[in-house]
Amino acid sequence: EMIWHSATSVNDSSWIVEMAVPFKSLRFPDRDVQTWNILVGRNYPRVTRAVYSATPLNRNNPCLTCQGMPLLGIAGIEPSLAMELLPYVAGSQSGSLQDTDDPATPFEQGKIKGRGGVGLKVAPTPDIVVEAVVNPDFSQIESDAVQISVNTTYSLFYPERRPFFLEGSDLFRGNGDGFGGPALQLFYSRTINDPLVAAKVSGKAGSLSYGLISAADRNTSVFVPGEEGSDLVETGMKSLASVGRVRYDLGDQSYIGGILSHRSIKYDATNMVGGVDWNYRWTQNHSVSGVFYFSRTHELNDPGLFGDTRTFGTTGRTAAYDAETYSGLAMRLAVNRSTREENMGLTYEDVSPTFQAQNGFITRTNRRSINLSYGYTFYPEEGSILTRWGMNGFTGMQFNYDGARKERFVFLNAYAGFKGQINANIGVIALNQELFEGVYFPRIPRVNANFFASPTSALSFGVYGEAGNFINRDSPPDLGYGHNAGMEATIRFTDRLRLSLSYNRSRLASVATKQLFFDGNIYRATGYFYFNTEAFLRIITQYETFEKTMNVYPLFSYKLNAFTVFYAGATRDLTNFSDRPAGWTTTATQYFVKLQYLMQS
Repeated sequence: EMIWHSATSVNDSSWIVEMAVPFKSLRFPDRDVQTWNILVGRNYPRVTRAVYSATPLNRNNPCLTCQGMPLLGIAGIEPSLAMELLPYVAGSQSGSLQDTDDPATPFEQGKIKGRGGVGLKVAPTPDIVVEAVVNPDFSQIESDAVQISVNTTYSLFYPERRPFFLEGSDLFRGNGDGFGGPALQLFYSRTINDPLVAAKVSGKAGSLSYGLISAADRNTSVFVPGEEGSDLVETGMKSLASVGRVRYDLGDQSYIGGILSHRSIKYDATNMVGGVDWNYRWTQNHSVSGVFYFSRTHELNDPGLFGDTRTFGTTGRTAAYDAETYSGLAMRLAVNRSTREENMGLTYEDVSPTFQAQNGFITRTNRRSINLSYGYTFYPEEGSILTRWGMNGFTGMQFNYDGARKERFVFLNAYAGFKGQINANIGVIALNQELFEGVYFPRIPRVNANFFASPTSALSFGVYGEAGNFINRDSPPDLGYGHNAGMEATIRFTDRLRLSLSYNRSRLASVATKQLFFDGNIYRATGYFYFNTEAFLRIITQYETFEKTMNVYPLFSYKLNAFTVFYAGATRDLTNFSDRPAGWTTTATQYFVKLQYLMQS
């Protein structure tokens, strides 16, 4: 994020926007005459969504930034030392039931606590940025939407929202993302849970980009991956996490990079991962990319903290924290063709049973998979009710290191875009076979569909659904029939009032016995009221029927700029204990205020 200013006006025949970006918010080379590349466009969401661009855009070229225009006439400016100091003070009071699972226990209100910290950002040259935070506070970050975790054996992925970790995060990404998720993400900043101190350095020297991030975490959580499931161990211990990254740009979106990740817990348990990644685009539309990582792990010696004796394949190593030392390998190779109409990809992934990346998000190991995807999009002529339509497919197989075939599938999908900003697609898993916990499931077919529309600037909504056969992943596993479904909608009542709604449900019952495995819903509503451009009130309400819990999160924010902000908020957690005549019982509360003020030079 950076400091900049904008203003708009609407009259009878035009819409005008003015933007002012201070030069000290930008990084640029020390030259007498500057030549910058700029992309200027306007999204025009009407009956048919259109983009008005200041330069012609070739939609057959997947590189958007390569198609910018030169910004000329900037001369006589010099880069200067930029410094930002961002101190904050906060106060909070928390309370909870003595035992949150027992509503008969007393509710204990804690003492009012104070907290303070500071962030520092210095750019000594246009090509180097140094950032540090001491005792950071992220209480203003919007709560994560609850995901349905029932019948899920792997840890869930949540996006990063904290500004310190978001800025420059693209440098730390490699080519590890897989189909449908971050398959080989070596740095997942949310593994840094509650840092006391964190620092980051990023810079660029010609075609070479580099970055280093390090944090002293006060409450460490660690993923322990596996072949058919993973665990998240909340150690409560201190750790030091560090990640270093370099990338050398070869032009035309081609590059080669390296990364080194290290985490130490209590000085006697360590995890180190190193490797290289690359992307080579030999034509405008063809590329080959890949990663190769090596890890070495020395576990904690504390079976009482985590004593799961499941083994990592047939290596003899156990998941339990029993001071074992082991190494692992992971790799991914992908070949892709991408044009305006056609997309095609072939991917091979290989993750050994003992590979771990404790600063990353790698929860599935002991696998070798090969996947093929293909899609083609058609663009009808102007005047058609269709704006585009197409078909795609995805097929693959996965084996473990013992050669057992764990999964085989074929997924087919058709989609269409219509005038009125309406999009729809329907897909079918025509073939789905899986070996889970020694039980072979030869037929797990299902269909899915989703629909999204934004007919006016005041309303957008979407629905999705998936129905068919699923594996109930309890022990012993069983074949079930069920569905996952949901909807979301955003309503803009006025320029000041906005409401976002979402609903998700999941149900599964045994095919053989009709026994109900689970059936539940999650409801979420987020309302915003904007008093003016600086102040708003946000209220999040969330209710889920699996555990019969409700959360209410009101927040008032007054913001002079992106960093000078005052917050006042609260959280309230409730549980509906069925054996209590009173029904809903408050299990935890928190009240907080925070003020942070940006000082710039």
